Amino acid sequence: MIEKVSNKIRHFFHVVSNIRPIFWIGLYIAITPVFALIYWALPDGQFRIPDNAGTDFGSWLYYSIVTITTLGFGDYTPAHGWAQAVTAIEVVCGLSIFGFFLNAVGSMKSEIDVESEVVKQKQAHFEMEKRKLLLTIPSIIHNLNIFLSYCYALTTPVDRRSDDQPQYNPEFQFNDMADLFKPSGLSFDNTRLPAVARFVKSAAQTSLNLDSLQTKVDLTLWPDILENCFAFVANYQMFSATDVLSQKADALLAEGEEISADKAEAKVASQIANWTGPVDVKKEQNLQPVIELYFFIKDNASLARKLETALTKIANS
Repeated sequence: MIEKVSNKIRHFFHVVSNIRPIFWIGLYIAITPVFALIYWALPDGQFRIPDNAGTDFGSWLYYSIVTITTLGFGDYTPAHGWAQAVTAIEVVCGLSIFGFFLNAVGSMKSEIDVESEVVKQKQAHFEMEKRKLLLTIPSIIHNLNIFLSYCYALTTPVDRRSDDQPQYNPEFQFNDMADLFKPSGLSFDNTRLPAVARFVKSAAQTSLNLDSLQTKVDLTLWPDILENCFAFVANYQMFSATDVLSQKADALLAEGEEISADKAEAKVASQIANWTGPVDVKKEQNLQPVIELYFFIKDNASLARKLETALTKIANS
């Protein structure tokens, strides 16, 4: 029983504490004229009133203010039961409301202090995560630039490639990928491996770095970067799951057709170069891996450019 009553009292004060101070101020002011009306309505003789003192509503409003603030000047004095009872009630109400007001102020201050501490902790967390992000940005941007360079090499015919300032063109067409089996020709690529092989390796490295970034840094602080990182890694995982990475040029040809690797590559390149119309797997099913590569580049090159822009902006801020 005692515990039940204690819980109810605790709940009552919890509710009262959540009421804003402005409410108690308003209530304090509002009940003052209400008690003045009561005093005004009481029968004559309930108060001892100084000679020549007024008994209009304004005089009782004055008495109500003096009473609720517990000033008690003593000029108007409750002499009988009703006047004494109403005066006592007003004093109790005034003190109670003032107490609740102070309690609400204390509660609001505590709330402000807590919110301020939360903001400080969030700011400290943000600064710490930003420092970690800044440490990784150079390597991430480097990998993204290499990836975009291979996107450029893979989607630009050899006779139009320039290793000075390779600029990936997001509007490339499927037949622009005809030279995917030729070396990239990029200044930093000293191998003679096909551009597609170097691209696949770069895509794997970039995906690995972005996946690692998500585990090292709380990217929820930068939702756009998190979303683009997640999309890049997810696209790469779906792309690699199709076995495109392990297929050789002769595997792109119709089953049962025996042909050398060089001739196979030449035939695939010719099919790509002569492609017309929209990119559709049904048109040439043996080119499905290249078509998947085409859409992978379209999607992930766009993501890489967005990430590069966002990370560069953070690095320069």
